[in-house]
Amino acid sequence: MSATGVEHYLAEFARVEAVLPGRRLPWLARARKQALECFAQAGFPTLRHEDWKYTSVAAIEKSRFTAGPAASGDKPDAALLAARLETLALPGAYLMVFVNGRHQPQWSRIGALPAGAELLSLATMMECTPEPVEALLCRPVSELPSGFAALNTAFMADGAYIRLAAGTAPDMPIHLLFIATEPELVTHTRNLVMAEEGSRVCIVEHHVGVDGLAYFTNSVTDIVAARDAHVEHHKVQQESLKAFHIAGVNMDQRHGSRFTSSAFALGGALARADIQVGLNAERAECSLDGLYMTGGRQHIDHHTRVDHARPQGKSREFYKGVLSGASRAVFNGKVVVHADAQHTDAHQSNRNLLLSEQAEVDTKPQLEIYADDVKCSHGATVGQLDPEQIYYLRTRGVDDASARALLTFAFAEEMVNRLGLVSLRARLGTLLRGHLPEPLRGLT
Repeated sequence: MSATGVEHYLAEFARVEAVLPGRRLPWLARARKQALECFAQAGFPTLRHEDWKYTSVAAIEKSRFTAGPAASGDKPDAALLAARLETLALPGAYLMVFVNGRHQPQWSRIGALPAGAELLSLATMMECTPEPVEALLCRPVSELPSGFAALNTAFMADGAYIRLAAGTAPDMPIHLLFIATEPELVTHTRNLVMAEEGSRVCIVEHHVGVDGLAYFTNSVTDIVAARDAHVEHHKVQQESLKAFHIAGVNMDQRHGSRFTSSAFALGGALARADIQVGLNAERAECSLDGLYMTGGRQHIDHHTRVDHARPQGKSREFYKGVLSGASRAVFNGKVVVHADAQHTDAHQSNRNLLLSEQAEVDTKPQLEIYADDVKCSHGATVGQLDPEQIYYLRTRGVDDASARALLTFAFAEEMVNRLGLVSLRARLGTLLRGHLPEPLRGLT
């Protein structure tokens, strides 16, 4: 009898445990074992779980991805990487490159960081100076939102560690580039961001893979923003169309801090993003934007949760989707206003454009309010291109296909134009044109 998906990963952990970074740290060994036990008990989420009722991960469970490479000395293809970096690296940014889940300093371009800024490999931190990361890596298993998060804690081998001392503000964004080049591989990357009082940082987390490869990315990013800190986190998911991508972003905000998040999901056969934001002190603010574009039989799922725990918090959330072919998307946005969070100001919107009869979206904006002096709203729309707008363009000499292309591009481009980072805005504009569904592609 073949092993189940859970049994497979238990066996994989036994195989690679001895070479995982930080293996000599008793507290880290305990955290890994507790997370693995949590995964063994919880298993993979099923459609019976409320938060996963529209997203089946059976294909991931049935696959037998290898939890490697077993050693950090494995070398990626230099020619392939050089070609990819020319097109992927953002200009004017600190660049940190990971290939198949491992940091590659020879391909990174970090240069001289300003005083008070640290940008290191998490594997290096776990091996050499683990004390600053202990608290974030040892979260209680009760706080792990799913079996995937538990797997990440058990297997995490590398990722980025970013720390900004009080008042520090790097003059360039930090581009974390994760490249998958090996088939049948699972990587469990873990990123930690610690922004101390009054600091500012802009981070681009970018996942991309070689076209046609089947692999699995299981990523977690933990961010802590201290008093009056400002963190921008931009996520670009550009995986292979045969890949699986499961990711979580966990944000802890303190007094007066600001968090700006944008999520652009373009790739993956199956992709899921969970973004959890805790406004845990007064006057904290967050802004969550997102765009997902699906085609073929892609399935892309976004779940967000914003917890207003203290007074005078402000949140804005705006997600858009463009679906074609027989693809499917899920959006679930939940805002919880707790009893102590008086004077909360929260607004949420999700808009979807369906370009084919077979495309489908499940959208569920939610508000839970336990305070009585708040200003909150939410809404969702699902529709097709406006025939009157198409007709207007046709009367101006634009053919039908071009009219549809222009309207589709304009619908999606709104989210790109909301970006303050010029280099990323230009890059995404090009990507949008490439992801317009046939026969619209290339007509804008």
